[in-house]
Amino acid sequence: MSVASAPAIALGSRFARDLPELAVSWRAEEAPDPRLLVLNEPLAVELGLDPGSLRGPDGLGLLTGTRVPPGAAPVAQGYAGHQFGSYSPRLGDGRALLLGELVDADGRVRDLHLKGSGRTPWARGGDGLAAVGPMLREYVVSEAMHALGIPTTRSLAVVATGRGVRRETVLPGAVLARVASSHLRVGSFEYARATADIDLLRRLADHAIARHYPEAASAEHPYRALFEAVVAAQASLVASWMLVGFVHGVMNTDNMTISGETIDYGPCAFLEGFDSRAVYSSIDEGGRYAYGNQPLAAEWNLARLAEALLPLFADDQERAIELAVESLGQFRPQYAAAWTSGMRVKLGLPSSADDAEASALANDLLPLLQAARVDLTSFFRDLAAAARGDAEPVRGVFLDLAGIDAWLDRWRALGPDADAMDRVNPVYIPRNHLVEEALAAATAGDPAPFEQLVDVVRRPYEVRPGLERYTEPAPEGSGPYRTFCGT
Repeated sequence: MSVASAPAIALGSRFARDLPELAVSWRAEEAPDPRLLVLNEPLAVELGLDPGSLRGPDGLGLLTGTRVPPGAAPVAQGYAGHQFGSYSPRLGDGRALLLGELVDADGRVRDLHLKGSGRTPWARGGDGLAAVGPMLREYVVSEAMHALGIPTTRSLAVVATGRGVRRETVLPGAVLARVASSHLRVGSFEYARATADIDLLRRLADHAIARHYPEAASAEHPYRALFEAVVAAQASLVASWMLVGFVHGVMNTDNMTISGETIDYGPCAFLEGFDSRAVYSSIDEGGRYAYGNQPLAAEWNLARLAEALLPLFADDQERAIELAVESLGQFRPQYAAAWTSGMRVKLGLPSSADDAEASALANDLLPLLQAARVDLTSFFRDLAAAARGDAEPVRGVFLDLAGIDAWLDRWRALGPDADAMDRVNPVYIPRNHLVEEALAAATAGDPAPFEQLVDVVRRPYEVRPGLERYTEPAPEGSGPYRTFCGT
């Protein structure tokens, strides 16, 4: 790993310095023939990086981890996790590296992190590599989520390595460079707690407070304040997923951030036909992380975080559990409030509308959507047209005409604002069949469909002529959609 020719940026190593027990110093594997596939130039500028420099040999070295700035200390992070409900005490960055922290143009500390950079001591038998397709999936979906205003890690670049990656077949390899507020996870705290080192657990909590919730430091009970802040962040995040029909697919505790950002876009997808039971992950055979189960899955994960933090809540375990249960109890009302508020906006309801009536209207819509498997994204755009007087596009997709007509009458009586609806309901999402089409083309060497899709999803609310195919659901007969972990 060269340091002499890396771009002139400063990468901090506070995580590695504060929490050496959770950090293994490591090097990225050499990329035989690095080639930039996509660079997020606006994000690079936001981070204080020169896009032109990142396109050169030294920049590619940074983006693959093979050339890092002097003083940088790349590490593979350690964490545990509950995966589909089963505890794994030793997970960690098996194919990833935290290159370090940098400060963006707004003064925020951000992690610069790699995925697919080679095996680490946490690899557990894996090859540590990643293929082009899954890394580009994370790029396009995270850009879509950012454009939709949903907290998310960001993708800075995808670089082809020139190395083949063996999966079902040999695929072209790639490294993703991504940016996050941090990569602290529920699993980080599970790992610290499992060591029985309360000092480590306390230092990890202090690190999280300083990084994400500094106001908790002055609270009467700082660690409980930290937990409640994470509960609130996750309640808001999962509500935002539900409102746009996003299905994460693998809501394990190692994939739940302390910051409240969405992380790890592996087996993820967006709903088209509304179905609370929708599962897109090939490994989620029991539907644990189905679309409609996501709020309960988040609450379950937060309970695991509470368990890890118990020694910091109170010396007496029974009292600590009592406090944890009380704080965790905030999740359901906070989630419900965030979802109802979001639905109120999506439905264009004025602030003067009665809260109970607005809530009932939103909840009564779901069975109608479910019964007819209505395309969620198109529905809300068509509903704005109904607010302007043309209800036929909406009515034409429902089986229960009497039911939807009655619902529309109740909705119209509240005075919905069509223009306000158009400002919050996307025209374009990364529709699953178009994502697959773009990834297949890029893997085969044609970047044009991928570049077009990224451009489309970055401006989700603006109707643009010639992009009609990006508003259409998958063709008839496409069959069930499945995504895979990519490892």
